[in-house]
Amino acid sequence: MKNVVRQPRQERSIEKKNKIIEAGYSLFSEVGYYGTNTAEIAKRAGVSTGIVYGYFQDKRDILICVLELYINKVFDPFLKLFDKLALPIDFDTLIKKIIDMCIKTHKNNRKIHEALHSLSGSDEAVNAQFIDLEDKITLKIAEKFTHLGLSVENAVEKIHLAMDLIQSFSHEYVFDKHEYIDYFIMRSMVEKTVIGLFKD
Repeated sequence: MKNVVRQPRQERSIEKKNKIIEAGYSLFSEVGYYGTNTAEIAKRAGVSTGIVYGYFQDKRDILICVLELYINKVFDPFLKLFDKLALPIDFDTLIKKIIDMCIKTHKNNRKIHEALHSLSGSDEAVNAQFIDLEDKITLKIAEKFTHLGLSVENAVEKIHLAMDLIQSFSHEYVFDKHEYIDYFIMRSMVEKTVIGLFKD
């Protein structure tokens, strides 16, 4: 029988729950999800294991909250960038800026990125969160284009393809680092391809 969790209402209780999530975030970053247990999370958060189980069913429940925190930390800057878009859009500068941001994000969140993405193939809820994020970003950008009166044929397809190319390049650049690849040339190819999608 699963324990009954409570939703904190008082500021102190909310702070405790957030400390537990932050502790999970740190530990999953350092030793991975499977290398962490609930007692270690409780210790890092400065609370008892009983307190942890007062707010979460189990470690996986903490994982879902950690994933939400990760998504907010990593992708909010991108969403804010698109919120500020105004005509005329300089796609050359915009795409270069997005690639820079994506590379920086991968570098700064390397360990938690690896820990969470490694679970997406085996955990449906984790994978669903990442898919939902892709959907939100794609549709938000398309909506912004429409709001600005910018006519882009097959906008959602182009936006999604651009996201995949930039994400893939950033992942390759930060994590894989093949010796035989000239990443300056590869980046230039990605920039030209993505910019070309929106300047037809």
